[in-house]
Amino acid sequence: MSLRLTLPLLLASGLASAGEFARLDPARNTSATGVAPWLSEGRYKLDTELGLESRVFLFAPLDPRQANADVSLRLQPEFRYEWDRDTQFTLTPFLRLDSVDDRRTHADIREMYLRHRSGAWEARAGVRKVFWGTIESLHLVDVLNQTDLIENPDTEDKLGQPMLDLSYISDYGTFTAFYLPYFRERTFPDFDARLRFPLTVATDAEPVFEPGISRGTPAWAARYSLSKSGFDLGLSHFSGTARAPRFAPATPGGLVLTANGPMLVPIYDQIDQTGLDANYVLRGWLLKLEAIHQRSRFDTYAAFATGFEYTFNGVLGSADVGVISEYLWDERGDTAPTPFNNDIFAGTRVALNDEASSELLAGVIVDADTQAVFSNIEASRRIGSDWKGVIEMRLFANTDAADPTFSFRDDDYISFELIRYFGLKGP
Repeated sequence: MSLRLTLPLLLASGLASAGEFARLDPARNTSATGVAPWLSEGRYKLDTELGLESRVFLFAPLDPRQANADVSLRLQPEFRYEWDRDTQFTLTPFLRLDSVDDRRTHADIREMYLRHRSGAWEARAGVRKVFWGTIESLHLVDVLNQTDLIENPDTEDKLGQPMLDLSYISDYGTFTAFYLPYFRERTFPDFDARLRFPLTVATDAEPVFEPGISRGTPAWAARYSLSKSGFDLGLSHFSGTARAPRFAPATPGGLVLTANGPMLVPIYDQIDQTGLDANYVLRGWLLKLEAIHQRSRFDTYAAFATGFEYTFNGVLGSADVGVISEYLWDERGDTAPTPFNNDIFAGTRVALNDEASSELLAGVIVDADTQAVFSNIEASRRIGSDWKGVIEMRLFANTDAADPTFSFRDDDYISFELIRYFGLKGP
């Protein structure tokens, strides 16, 4: 057995033993049992996820250096400490060990911040994840955090972003200003991993920024949000380095030669993006909209996504079944770097509302121009009180050579993850 596989198994064994301590009576967890005395001065909670995942690809890879399967181990503790109702600290580190992709073996601080509230004001400082948006298939307005693309191709996983934000909460809505002092680059799979471009992205090379711009160039953002009588509204503006890079291999610095062949160098532009997200709940209907206008030195465009979700309650007893339909549009059309420029999403969300919290989310995105199809299925079920099983499937069909997903045409896969939960709670 290789070291890459042995190390995750050893770590899993050690953490499983440690988990038994986490399940002890919190009243017994004093300094004598290894918990710091200062914890007894406030309320604390530690929730830990330990996941063992296997991905199996359904077809042979286009590149013989790529694998047909991989195994990985994921560890994500979340520690919260509360001095009082107005002051809390949160720490969420993350670690993954992967058997194939050295880049997917990585660690990150997803969140580490201090929150304090005084009257109508609320401040947070540290590393955070902030989500904006309401659309299921695509998050146009969600621009603060960088995507951790090596985690999952659905772009839902995000890197922690250093930030300072200040909010004013009133009956007329919440006003928030964000200061982001440091830029984080997007992660990309290595040359031997699946779900990558035909040319690997050189994340070890220095990325290309605009003149006078670097990782330390700060960004800022502002957001107004309102929630009233089933109506949610968000207006936002971001000014800083784009989270999504572009690639121009024919330009100077856009391509580097390495021992593993030529690699793309990401180019990060400065952008100004204004966004709108809204949803409205009317009986069983949820109406949704996201729209952006983005401007840079090289491009100015608008894009939107809109749709609805209707939920049937009490199907076959206690199940809730949602029907989802969305439309995605980008005015750049075929020149857009995203595949979602004129696409239709249709899906369903099923919650059985049983003791095992069984859930299913399935959907397809169809390109209205090329008829390319991307299918996604996610299902989960709790096993007892401490375990959970998750199955995911990603399928690509009828992809056009001009479509950005063409390089994934043989990367259909099924992933299985078994998650173990550990908990520790203080007074």
